[in-house]
Amino acid sequence: MIISRVILKNWKNFKFIDVEICRRVFIVGPNASGKSNFLDAFRFLRDIAKDDGSLQRAVKERGGISKIRWIPARRQPQIEIEIFLSENEKTQPKWRYALGIFQETSGYRRPIVQYEKVWKGEALILNRPDPDDNKDPDRLTQTHLEQINANASFRDIVKTFESINYLHLVPQLLRHPNVFTGPEMEDDPFGRRFLEKIAETTEKTRKSRLRKIENVLQIAVPQLKELEDSKDNRGIPHLQAIYDHWRPNAGRQNEEQFSDGTLRLIGLLWSILESDSLLLLEEPELSLHAGIIRQLPGLIWRLKSKKKRQMMISTHSYELLSDPGIHGEETLMLTPTVEGTHVEVASNDEEIRNLLEGGLTVADAVIPKTQPKDIEQMSIIFNE
Repeated sequence: MIISRVILKNWKNFKFIDVEICRRVFIVGPNASGKSNFLDAFRFLRDIAKDDGSLQRAVKERGGISKIRWIPARRQPQIEIEIFLSENEKTQPKWRYALGIFQETSGYRRPIVQYEKVWKGEALILNRPDPDDNKDPDRLTQTHLEQINANASFRDIVKTFESINYLHLVPQLLRHPNVFTGPEMEDDPFGRRFLEKIAETTEKTRKSRLRKIENVLQIAVPQLKELEDSKDNRGIPHLQAIYDHWRPNAGRQNEEQFSDGTLRLIGLLWSILESDSLLLLEEPELSLHAGIIRQLPGLIWRLKSKKKRQMMISTHSYELLSDPGIHGEETLMLTPTVEGTHVEVASNDEEIRNLLEGGLTVADAVIPKTQPKDIEQMSIIFNE
């Protein structure tokens, strides 16, 4: 299934948005407009639904209700998320999940379920608070989404949410995981344990994925000949690349010697090949050569098509969005306003739609619309 529509109220940058989304989505907007926060709404549901997840933990990991609620929200301080799930882009929603939460006004100040609803088709099959909740208000500190004994009737929603995948690989963290102090994040969103994840994959699957990644790297990375996984004498997993070189064994490097771009490309390709679930990607163009970036949409589309998985990609990149295969209905345009960030499907904007129909790419039509006002003033500000 894919997420076909999302409604957010008082979620981080967004006072209210209601937007339909495709199987492939590009999220475009200026810095601090909420691209990461838009993606985090899906991670939030994942963190509730996963095996050891909970509403309380998902909120705590984000710093509490005050950190995830739209700052000006006062009279209506509840946070609301509503998700529609469809079999594909051409069918009506099969499932609909809605969750409203607020914070206790006294005591432990816990997140509380204001409402939780599930529709199967047009039929409402869960509607909380229910009589049992009214008898025991502490039940509303938990969602049914996180309770295996309570979500049997909508397990398809649970499986969809818990399988959502996110990776924003930080090369320095992968190379030197022990240098960075502080608690590890459970889902390892920044790739601290990325090499362990590769090593824990079954040998057949691991070799197959690395072979496909190797084929791409042989084109993208000069002189790279082979990519393989290995373990040192302490059992610590590594990636090793073999390069063409006139001296035998001299052209070998491990991940500590890989460039940032090589590591990020490996992480990106592994994530795409990893599963069939929704994949959230943030700025996949970072550290990559413009020539590689221009090839990413086509490469992602071909790899994705085999698995028919959904992807949401935030980006600033002109090169990435210049691919003529990207359509306006696949592009979400984020615009900050005093009433919160506005989100609109690019093709719904008449001016952009006309530009696209005239042959311009999304890069030409959308990026100028989303850049900060008076951005040209940056170049003269220190001359005053």
